[in-house]
Amino acid sequence: MNSNVDALIDALPRLWDGMVVTIILTLGGAALAMILAVVLGLASTNRHAYVRVPARVVVEFFRGTSLLVQLFWLFYVLPLLGYQLDPTFCGILALGLNYGAYGAEVVRGAIAAVPRPQSEAAVALNFTPWQRMHRVVFPQAWAQMIPPLTNLLIQLMKGSALASFILLQDLTYQIEQLRRGTGDTIFSFGVGLILYFVFAYILTLIMNLLEVRAKSRLGVGPSMKDVLRVRPEKVDESVGVGR
Repeated sequence: MNSNVDALIDALPRLWDGMVVTIILTLGGAALAMILAVVLGLASTNRHAYVRVPARVVVEFFRGTSLLVQLFWLFYVLPLLGYQLDPTFCGILALGLNYGAYGAEVVRGAIAAVPRPQSEAAVALNFTPWQRMHRVVFPQAWAQMIPPLTNLLIQLMKGSALASFILLQDLTYQIEQLRRGTGDTIFSFGVGLILYFVFAYILTLIMNLLEVRAKSRLGVGPSMKDVLRVRPEKVDESVGVGR
């Protein structure tokens, strides 16, 4: 056991380097996925077929094909066609395209779930289509999107482990190197489980705060100040005395 701990201490700089690669892939992929999710999700709700149909085709294509196959195509097949992509960019692109397609369905469903009278009221107030979406529909849909988007973000983070197949030395790669160094599979991948869990939990906390903020702005939940308050607000005990 002591030898495993010594090997872990020696491997900490490499594990940190691998974690940095995983963080870059996760955040970069999430940013691209969010942009694509909003664009494709809004396009999927468009009443014009020439906008809606291409968006649906893109969404169904990337949802219906494997992330691993997409990675292989971008990294190993495109060079055969004369296009060489940087491994990190390739990983971010594959993650963004794949999970952006799933996110587009979340956006489309959340927008469709906003009560129709909300849009009708905005029309009655003479809002432009952009104002209706920006001021009325999207803020309400955003609060509904966050929980499923949190799940997709965690899935994207775990999907970044496939980056080792395109020669990136991410956290999974470094965990495998630790396993080879110690010869102890349980110990090495146990460390990997803990590190991935901590990262996922931090992402979940951040997304939960975004959800609280979104709901607070709609007046349907506690404010960010209430959530982050160290001590609970004191209740005036004099209220109700003598009744």
